[in-house]
Amino acid sequence: MASRHRSRELFGKAKGLMPGGVSSPVRAFPPHPLYISKGKGSRIWDADGNELIDYCMAFGPLILGHAPPAVVKALAVQAKLGTLYGAPIEKEIEMAELIRRHYPSAEMMRFVSSGTEATMHVLRLARGYTGKDRFIKVEGAFHGAHDSVLVKAGSGATTHSVPNSIGIPAEVTRNTLLVPFNDLDAVKRTIKENKGEVAALITEPIIGNAGPILPEERYLKGLRELTAEEDVLLILDEVITGFRLAMGGAQELFRIKADLMTLGKIAGGGLPIGIFAGPEEIMSHISPRGKVYQAGTFSGNPMSLTAGLATLRELERVGYEDLNGKGERMRNGLKEVLEDLRLDYTVEGIGSMYQLFLSKGPIRNYEDAKKSDTALFTKLFDLLLEKGIYLPPSQFETNFLSTAHTDEDIEFTIKAFEEALREVTR
Repeated sequence: MASRHRSRELFGKAKGLMPGGVSSPVRAFPPHPLYISKGKGSRIWDADGNELIDYCMAFGPLILGHAPPAVVKALAVQAKLGTLYGAPIEKEIEMAELIRRHYPSAEMMRFVSSGTEATMHVLRLARGYTGKDRFIKVEGAFHGAHDSVLVKAGSGATTHSVPNSIGIPAEVTRNTLLVPFNDLDAVKRTIKENKGEVAALITEPIIGNAGPILPEERYLKGLRELTAEEDVLLILDEVITGFRLAMGGAQELFRIKADLMTLGKIAGGGLPIGIFAGPEEIMSHISPRGKVYQAGTFSGNPMSLTAGLATLRELERVGYEDLNGKGERMRNGLKEVLEDLRLDYTVEGIGSMYQLFLSKGPIRNYEDAKKSDTALFTKLFDLLLEKGIYLPPSQFETNFLSTAHTDEDIEFTIKAFEEALREVTR
C-alpha cells in the first residue's frame, strides 16, 4: 500500500482549522483526502510523492491538463504587470469577443468570480427582467451553493445525503419548482400549475454533478420550444459543458440557443471565473445600466482572464477531435470490461466526460443515478487510488479527460478498472 503518512498528518492539522478539514465538501473522503503537491500534464503528485493519473482535473477546468505551458507563460507575463486593478482592462473585451463568436446567445456578458456567482446573478436577472419570482430547477442539476438552488442539487449534497441545507429559510426555496431531468411532461405540468408566475427554467444541458447524465433525443429542443411558447426564459448552465464539448459547448452540439447562459471552469483556465450572458435586451437590466444589482472586487480580474484566454485560444487551435476521441476510447474500454466480467453496470458520458455508474441503466435522471451502489464505489475508488488512478471521490461526479492524457494513460486506466472491479465484485 502506498504511503500516505504526510497527507494523514496534514489532514490532522486541517481538521482543527477548517470544518471537516477541507475548503469544499466534495474533496473529503475517508479516512482522509490526499494533499496534492504538484501537477503536470495528466498527472498529480501527492504530499507523499505518490504519482497518479488524474481524471478529476480540478472537477473540470483543466482541459489542457496541469500547468500547460501556454497558460503558465501567459500568467508569468501578467503577474509582472499586476494581479488586480479594480478597473476595466482590455482583456475583458478580448474575452467577451471570443465568447460571443462561439455562443450566439451571448450578446452581452458580465464576468464574476465563480459559477455559483454566475447562476445566482443570472436568476436575479431573470426575475428582475420578467417581474416574476418563481423558477423551475431540474433535480440533480447543480448550480452552485446559493440558497435558492440548493434543492436536490447533486454533487456533494448527494454524496453526503444532504440534498438541502439547514440555514436556508423556507420562504427562499418556496419559489423553486422542481422537475425531473428528461421529463417534458413534468415541465408542461409545472408551468401550467404556476401560470404567469415562472420567470425561468434553469438546467445543465448535461447533468454534470450527478452524472454525467445525458439529455434524451429532443429533450433540450423540447425545452426550448416549450419555454418559448410559455414566455419562460430558458437558462442553460454551461459552467461544466462550456468549452468542454466544443467551443460552443452544449448549445453548439445540440443546436439550441438559450435565452440566458452561464460559463465558468474552463473559461478561467484553472483560475476562478464565472460568466453570465444573454441578449442585450435582457443584459441591459444589469447595473449600472439597469436596476438589477451585481458587483464584485475580483470580477474580470487580470489573472483569470489571462489564463482563460490562453486556454481558449489553444482549444481553438487544436480542436476537439482528438480529445473527444479519447473519451470514446475510455468509455468503450470500460464497457468491454463490464461485458467481460459480466457486470450489469452502466458507463455514461459524452465527449471527454465519463462515469461508471455502479447500477443498472439506463441513467435518465437524478433518481436513476441515486440507485448506484455508493458503498461499492468507495471500495472501487480506494483500489484505484492504490493502482495510481485519481477520480473525483464521489459516484455522483463526472470524470474528465484532458488534451494531456495519452493513449497509454487510457490503456493503463482501463486495465486498472478491470483489476479493481474484479477484486471488489468477486
